[in-house]
Amino acid sequence: MRIGIFTDSYPPQINGVATVSALLNKVFKEHGHEVYVITVSNSKLTQPYEVNGNIIGISSKAIKNLYNYRWASIYPRIAARFLASLNLDIIHVQTELTIGIFARLLAKIYSIPIVYTYHTTYEDYTYYVTKGNVPFDKFAKKVVAAFSKTLGNNSTEFTTTSEKTKDLLKTYGVTNFINVIPNGLDLSLFLNKDFKEEIIQYKKDHDLENKFICLLLGRLAQEKSFDVVLKNINAYIQKTNRDDIRVLVVGSGPAEEDLKKIVEESNLKGYVEFLGFVPYERTAFYYYLSDLFISASLTETQGLTFIEAMASGLPVLARFDECLSGVIEDKVNGFFYNTEDEFIKSFDYFFELSEEDKKFMKEKAKSLVVDKYSSEKYYHRMLDVYNRALRKCW
Repeated sequence: MRIGIFTDSYPPQINGVATVSALLNKVFKEHGHEVYVITVSNSKLTQPYEVNGNIIGISSKAIKNLYNYRWASIYPRIAARFLASLNLDIIHVQTELTIGIFARLLAKIYSIPIVYTYHTTYEDYTYYVTKGNVPFDKFAKKVVAAFSKTLGNNSTEFTTTSEKTKDLLKTYGVTNFINVIPNGLDLSLFLNKDFKEEIIQYKKDHDLENKFICLLLGRLAQEKSFDVVLKNINAYIQKTNRDDIRVLVVGSGPAEEDLKKIVEESNLKGYVEFLGFVPYERTAFYYYLSDLFISASLTETQGLTFIEAMASGLPVLARFDECLSGVIEDKVNGFFYNTEDEFIKSFDYFFELSEEDKKFMKEKAKSLVVDKYSSEKYYHRMLDVYNRALRKCW
């Protein structure tokens, strides 16, 4: 079939939507489908759109105070005529705003079935607009709920990534059937990588030999709660007086300076290193380099970084969130915590495990990911949704 994947995030951008959009492109092409990715251009164009293989970039401009999110026209007519000539069978929308609106207009005008995947709980991000104004924030959350309801109920097929998000969408008033399909992962990027020699050299160069390495990886933003992790690690160090713990923070974002301030004002100076932005294909190295992946985020709809870490054989210490209940098995492939005391107990429990027990936990982390989140399983789940959407429009 001829598939159009519409997304405002695509590599080289690094986020969950970009990652899964690239995976959809890859896996459906591997199975012989004709796939086109319609996304924003990485820079402002002199023409309405550009074509690079099967990637069609719509001219856009960056909004600097919103992660440099790129904003495109909701209906670029010249690009629309070109896309109409592709005779798409299915439109799969990964986003809500400009490119998403463009996709819905095309679907309506040309009677193309539309599959919509809800990736982001936007009510967790309204503070970027409301700036702490409580009445305005309550109003913004109501707008988000109404908008999400409208999009969900006006799709041929509707998918999301977890039961947690499905339940939230029902509270918004979505009555359309919601398919729960966890995002898949290109496991070849993370499974059974050989970084042994590079890790030895890196540890020598960065004074990490005989150190216990904790990894924080992702967009450094308020909703990711990296501040909670740093404060918990600081509490553990103060309680145990350990000096062999090191924390690597991989990523960049608007909260970076605030996090550095926490390190400066606490006793973490010398324990924490900020590594900045790292290309996606390089993240596997840092998973293999580390001993434990730590998170406190409660805003994930699925948590792809958790799955990437586990595919790399890295156990996870995460603040409990419903979307992770099928991902992490406590004391089997990782740990849950809610409070600072629980964090300290879980951290200490893992720290004191024998090498044999740690190896068992790493293998369990890998096996669960392979069983549940392979790209092949993701392909077949999504193909079923596409076929249902097509049948509804016969």
